[in-house]
Amino acid sequence: MTTAHRPALALACIAALAGASTARAADTTALTLYRSDSPALYASRGGSVAEGYAVVRERRSLNLAAGVHDVVLGDLPNALDAEALALGFPDGNAKVISQRLLLAQGTDAALAGLLGREVNVLGHNGETLASGTLLRAGDGLLVRGANGTTLVRDYAAVRSAAGDFPLGSSLSLRVDAARTGQARAVLSYPTSGLGWRAAYVATLQAGAGCRMQFESRASIANRSGRDWHDAQVTLIAGEPNMAKASAPQPMMTMARGYSAKAEALPQQESLGDYRSYTLPDAVELPDGSVSQVPLYADRTLGCERTALYENGNRYQPPRPILEPDFNPGGGDAIVSTLKLKAFDSLPAGYLRVLTADRHGTPQFIGEGRIEDTPKGSDASITLGTAFDLRATRERTAFHVDKTGRTLDEAFRITLTNAGDSARTVTVREHPGRWRQWTLVSSSSKPSAQTPDTLEFRVDVPAGGKAVLDYAVRYQWTADEQLQ
Repeated sequence: MTTAHRPALALACIAALAGASTARAADTTALTLYRSDSPALYASRGGSVAEGYAVVRERRSLNLAAGVHDVVLGDLPNALDAEALALGFPDGNAKVISQRLLLAQGTDAALAGLLGREVNVLGHNGETLASGTLLRAGDGLLVRGANGTTLVRDYAAVRSAAGDFPLGSSLSLRVDAARTGQARAVLSYPTSGLGWRAAYVATLQAGAGCRMQFESRASIANRSGRDWHDAQVTLIAGEPNMAKASAPQPMMTMARGYSAKAEALPQQESLGDYRSYTLPDAVELPDGSVSQVPLYADRTLGCERTALYENGNRYQPPRPILEPDFNPGGGDAIVSTLKLKAFDSLPAGYLRVLTADRHGTPQFIGEGRIEDTPKGSDASITLGTAFDLRATRERTAFHVDKTGRTLDEAFRITLTNAGDSARTVTVREHPGRWRQWTLVSSSSKPSAQTPDTLEFRVDVPAGGKAVLDYAVRYQWTADEQLQ
């Protein structure tokens, strides 16, 4: 029997409040989320994304019949890894013969979760067009009922007899069960559309020294195409190797049930070469959301602020560079940097820095990335360009003695300060013509010196300027000159 009319332009899906589902999710789902910096996960635009990585372990209750038959599990993410998907029966009373992933795509994606379930297909005036098991949802609905199989092309709504309406993709299973009745199953799979990264906020305190109030959070993004209810979540910090590629406005809110109290903080432990953070309570992760939970308790930390003028880099050339136009100098900008010492293992993420204005209102002054930082190590970010500070750099001497295999070079750096308070500027130079060099002279004593770095701390008065002169000599051997 076939009911064929003009295809409907709109689809209304109605779930009836009766019956029992063929396969339903249990109350607990375990999610292991891996760090992802994909902008798509955290962007304020709708839709699922194939970024991020998570491992899902769901407990399901399946209503089975004795013998070989088909079962459909719905409410699966849109971008899971079908090759790594596995379902098992802990009690050993059934086994999976074959499985097929049904992806939620196109205009009929909302019906993918109802495949294999009992449905009622309604017309535009509310009459029942077909009732029975939904076999296919594509170019029309294929429904197998007591009086045969019906293909319905023009319909207004689909009512689920089970009382729920699974969303996302579905898994079609052929199962061999030992007996009829409810059976416990464990479903596990990796999926994209889920990820996390650290989010830090530092509020600088008033005073001459550098002190700040430091907040540590985890931002958890869900763009998987489905909601996760009462999920037990573990966050993995680090970078495991991934051998293959794998909506609504995001909500920037603290996850339900969380505070910064010590008893509500994640439990941290080592996991192979990585770090894991197990959240103490189950959380709600709606689709199209970015939730935040604390990583560590808020605390006050010491810090170091630097006005930095830097030239060159740590590049080591294969031979002495004798050309006069090498590394003439950069622009005039002096950048403001912030450094802190990790009080514990800090997973990679972004640090936003605030400071109070004269009214006491916290104002944003810069943001930078913190990489994975072990406890006791330094983490540094660049806040921005200092408004009142400028620099100029000019070469004042250059001489090459090829016979003696030496090169002498000198620079003058002029620093100006248009502000109303004195500033200290760190000048960082990288003598990069050759690895063998010595400081011949300088107008200020270096504050630090390494094989590839030369640093000076220069005091610049308010509304004034300061000048730094220095000279270096490079030396090499005959063999090194020919490299």
